[in-house]
Amino acid sequence: MANLKELRGRIKSVASIAQITRAMEMVASMKLRKVQAKAQSFHPYVDEIRHLIEAIAAKVSGEGDVPLFRSREVKTVGFFVVASDRGLCGSYNSNLLFGLKKVVDGLQAAGKQVKFWVYGKKAYAWLTRRGFQVERFFVEPPLDKADFAAAKLVGQALVDAFTGGAVDEVRLWYTRFQSMIRFVPTDAPFLPIRSIAVGEQAGGKTFAQDFLIEPDATTVFNRLLPRYLETVVFDAMLQSLTSEHASRRMAMKGATDAAVRMQKGLKKVYNRARQENITKELLDIVGGASAVS
Repeated sequence: MANLKELRGRIKSVASIAQITRAMEMVASMKLRKVQAKAQSFHPYVDEIRHLIEAIAAKVSGEGDVPLFRSREVKTVGFFVVASDRGLCGSYNSNLLFGLKKVVDGLQAAGKQVKFWVYGKKAYAWLTRRGFQVERFFVEPPLDKADFAAAKLVGQALVDAFTGGAVDEVRLWYTRFQSMIRFVPTDAPFLPIRSIAVGEQAGGKTFAQDFLIEPDATTVFNRLLPRYLETVVFDAMLQSLTSEHASRRMAMKGATDAAVRMQKGLKKVYNRARQENITKELLDIVGGASAVS
């Protein structure tokens, strides 16, 4: 059995760890509330700009005039991956990246090339270690300080890659926040845009009143589309950041609970060892007194 000095040191170390993880849990909870409120308030804006896009889409002549809707044979697939910059967030990164690996392995088995645009140091390190081609790693600003300007930069890079022919399809790979204990790795199609119908395919999705559009519907539509794609990218970044803080809060709470249980167990061992030492000392005293008498 360990001596009392060693047990006291272990109890002190575990108590210090519990104090640190409890503080990290509180910080993660505070950040989670802020980012979650931001993500929830951003949803109405995403829905509104999507409805505006759908309304103008019916006035566009067809897919030939809108390059972001043109589908072509898919030989190269681009992924925009959003992970975390720091660890200590449980299985958040591993679930995201190993799910990505399964999809990438399937694409490579089908003879397709894969390229990556990455936000988050963990994803960049994971991809480079496995020899994947990272076209661009977005370092500044860090994800927890990223704003709409950062999303605009990412969206422009993805649009340029698609329109320039570097990739034939772009997909977003991020973690969607569903609840405080559930966050799901999500593979969302990005380019070409297939979720919005244009021209005659748009059907009855038109304005309630017939507005005049200057200079013309196609030009306005092509100008508005990048703004819409930027909101989609920013929403994915907010969802990922919210999931990261929620996962870190859960991980730190689990670590704190485990440290508290370990501390209780060590105290029991310490008290038992201390009682045994006291009993031995009493037996030595009694034995010595008997020998003298």
